[in-house]
Amino acid sequence: MESLTNQESVIEGRNAVIEAYRSGKPIDKLFVLENCQDGPIMTIKREAKKHGTLVKYVTRERLDQMSETGRHQGVIAYAAAYEYAEVEDILAAPRRKGEDPFLILLDGIEDPHNLGAIVRTANLAGAHGVILPKNRAAGLTAAVAKASAGALNYTPVARVTNLAQTIEDLKKEGLWFVCADMDGTLMYDLNLKGPIGLVIGGEGEGVGRLVREKCDMTAAIPMKGDIDSLNASVAAGVLAYEILRQRRG
Repeated sequence: MESLTNQESVIEGRNAVIEAYRSGKPIDKLFVLENCQDGPIMTIKREAKKHGTLVKYVTRERLDQMSETGRHQGVIAYAAAYEYAEVEDILAAPRRKGEDPFLILLDGIEDPHNLGAIVRTANLAGAHGVILPKNRAAGLTAAVAKASAGALNYTPVARVTNLAQTIEDLKKEGLWFVCADMDGTLMYDLNLKGPIGLVIGGEGEGVGRLVREKCDMTAAIPMKGDIDSLNASVAAGVLAYEILRQRRG
């Protein structure tokens, strides 16, 4: 995976956004002036639909607040700092190495520092890649790259439209899925060996119902303190290393 040459993650102005799409630059999110239907904006919306970009329609005041240049022309795009992989690319690595796949799937991680920390943990714990949904999720911004401490150069990250459907598709490849849930089975009592996907929920709501129902197991992390939850990136680290421990056993 190669970093893009630009260091900025914000693209403003109609021509700049259109050129970003046409050059193949990955766009995570697009903010468009509500009720604007002129030619260039319609072109941008067609490109966004073609590339599966999340589009949010906002007021001019909101765009003015977001703008760094004061010349947004009714559209601001957030570009990824790194290229996204395809799920098939992630699966190809364990096939080449003769290893059981180990993937980490994130359901609603919106904090870029958490995402970067999870990518870093994924790399160190031997996961072959990370999968994100396109909606309600942080993208691969410069802040994520910094928090990953270089791991984005080695650990592929894919984005999918429907995380629950992706789990169904991956089950056909032989993977089992375990999600983090404080009401689940103690993680030490689960068999986490073999082809596995670890599902981690968002900072506030945890794993969504539809995604949780697709999982084969729920894993609880033992806790002895006075609060009842861990930061998402810490939970991901604890469970990823339990998976690594069992895979090495």
